[in-house]
Amino acid sequence: MDHSAHVDVDDLKATVCAEVDRWADRLVDVSHRIHAQPELAYEEHAAHATLTEVLDEAGLAPERGALGVETAFRASAGRTGPTIAVLCEYDALPGIGHACGHNVIAAAGLGAALAAATLAREGTGRLVVMGTPAEEGGGGKIELARRGAFAGIDAAMMVHPADADLTRMDCIANQQLHISYEGQAAHAASAPHAGRNALDAAVLGYVNVAALRQHIRPTERIHGIFTDAGDKPNIVPAHAEALWYVRSDTMETLQPLKTRVLACLEAGAAAAGCSCAPEWDDRPYADMRDNGPMLSAYAENTARLGRVLAEPSHHQRVVGSTDMGNVSYLMPSIHPIIKVAPAGVPIHSPEFAEHAAGAAADLAVLDGAKAMAMTVVDLWLDAGLLDAARAEFAVATAGSPVAI
Repeated sequence: MDHSAHVDVDDLKATVCAEVDRWADRLVDVSHRIHAQPELAYEEHAAHATLTEVLDEAGLAPERGALGVETAFRASAGRTGPTIAVLCEYDALPGIGHACGHNVIAAAGLGAALAAATLAREGTGRLVVMGTPAEEGGGGKIELARRGAFAGIDAAMMVHPADADLTRMDCIANQQLHISYEGQAAHAASAPHAGRNALDAAVLGYVNVAALRQHIRPTERIHGIFTDAGDKPNIVPAHAEALWYVRSDTMETLQPLKTRVLACLEAGAAAAGCSCAPEWDDRPYADMRDNGPMLSAYAENTARLGRVLAEPSHHQRVVGSTDMGNVSYLMPSIHPIIKVAPAGVPIHSPEFAEHAAGAAADLAVLDGAKAMAMTVVDLWLDAGLLDAARAEFAVATAGSPVAI
């Protein structure tokens, strides 16, 4: 890129930042409105309405209920040039609301789209903004991908809030396992010998997994809860259910861990004289493959805003799983972390939920929108950047298992 082109890019970046500032009050209000009305996976009707209403005001004519997913949306601007997608999340967690800060993700993505769209309409490139519901376990992006939502898109991005400004989140592969146990009911006092305790089967399986945790790699995670544990203490439980998350570094390493976990749970059923029916969720979350060239461009843009991104370290990192990982198997993608809470406040905590509507979160909405909009400009105008992103993506995904 020659110097004159670089000056043009700087001018365009100033334009998109000014556009975010123009929408600033509305974007913060959107974040607060979503935060105040937390909605669970595939139930995000109020958030969907709030976000699409603003897109309508901006003339972007969003498709509501996109591709048959009721709380998804999709809007686009521009007709030529690379197609870059900005993704919004807006579902919440049961009991603790927006303790993952998806209200910030949604408002920042909206702001980036509104700003970049002003240039897309002038022929700079093509923008897609997508509302992706049900990140917290429902696999909304996976469902949308299976319906063709990401066809023709060259690169995708979003930001995620936490307690630091980081280049990436350590997103590992995750698959949910629902398992039900069947035994034989009996009176627990008068005829316990006639019963087969399905809760015992679930408990023994849990203990087996607890023992297994000592002998898995430090990067792997297994955690579960009982979702049905019987009706009354004096009735031998004939039925029990549990929900497990099984996580490993990659989709490939996840497979042998799943086999070991299932063996533990089935052994519990056998020991209790019960049967079990395991059911793996058909939307496993892939590990996140953050694209290096895109991240470098994003980091340069956050530095313009006074946010210097750190690399994750042993003392400062965020570990989890996201369906954005599946998107990163389809195209060059990034999922950087933006600071909204004091260091040490973990996501998925009530304290983090409070910070997700605070002053630092409001600033993160605007800075996240600006940084993503400027990165969209880079991808549109710097052919070398997009080529480098594609080249790294091709190497990273060569021989990878299918993640959709």
